[in-house]
Amino acid sequence: MRTAVAISAVTGVPVRVFNIRAKRKNPGLRPQHLTAIRALAEITGGRLEGARVGSREITFYPGRIRGGRFYFDVGTAGSISLILQALLPALAFAEGPVELRLRGGTDVKMAPLIDYMIEVLLRLLAKFGYIVHVNVVRRGHYPRGGGIVEVRIPHPPRKLEPVNLVERGRLLGVSGRSHAVRLPRHVAERQARAAARIIRERLGVDPRIELEYYEPERDPHLGPGSGIVVWAIFENSIMGGDALGEKGKRAEVVGEEAARKLVEDIETGASVDRYASDMLPVYMALADGTSEYRGAMLTSHAKTVFALLKLFFPNLELEVRGEQGRPFYARIKGLGLSR
Repeated sequence: MRTAVAISAVTGVPVRVFNIRAKRKNPGLRPQHLTAIRALAEITGGRLEGARVGSREITFYPGRIRGGRFYFDVGTAGSISLILQALLPALAFAEGPVELRLRGGTDVKMAPLIDYMIEVLLRLLAKFGYIVHVNVVRRGHYPRGGGIVEVRIPHPPRKLEPVNLVERGRLLGVSGRSHAVRLPRHVAERQARAAARIIRERLGVDPRIELEYYEPERDPHLGPGSGIVVWAIFENSIMGGDALGEKGKRAEVVGEEAARKLVEDIETGASVDRYASDMLPVYMALADGTSEYRGAMLTSHAKTVFALLKLFFPNLELEVRGEQGRPFYARIKGLGLSR
């Protein structure tokens, strides 16, 4: 739904989405989904039907993608990263500079952690000529939320360049960020040590993982919560892995989980990790030229995005080679859309 509404905003073509989350225990729209589509409706001056919690069908009639300053509050710990997934493709074609202030969850389950979006996705988007600045003012974890993220897009490109991410090139280094808020400092330290050990053993590289923690009297976050993101910088690409702390989950397990995701994806020989593999196709389809990449894993999310692109653009030249759950190759001849 997020991808469909984003493409609708870019193309100006109304869209109806139905059977939303139909097989979930709590089917229909949740607050973070609502925030994303309402945000696109406000930014475009568009119109929404069926936009309420629990709704299984929405219709979106987009307008023009405006620049300006906007504030959106999920009202829960709903993922800010997933809201950005819906907003960023459309905002590339905004008529002027954009500033967003988003309130919700920065680091929550079933979504990329905000540091992944900053250190991996935004660096990949820069290769399309799309520069986005994201600043975490305050982290928000489940169940309290309350995280605040500021987004600046000073010069929307209005036209995306194609990218070639088939060959990732030489590994230049591995970095990371391990955070713990409203928790003891050793939580961040143990996450980082465990991740570093796996990376040294499997990649033969000594990573640079920064620690983010606060003295109790100076901690601005609501918390408690922790997480870690590690990313590998190659000559031609960036790949990442993340993991979230949970009650009863040892810090060492969190660090190992993030590092193993990264290492496993690198060991496939791919140039794009399992998360970015389903985020990049939308930008490739909109770009002015042919893009291609090797993804670490063909997930069900990625397959859905490819199917959705063909639904919106029946004549789109799209080639995908590989099986679900395995490394794959994708090539997309972009439509060269512009504002």
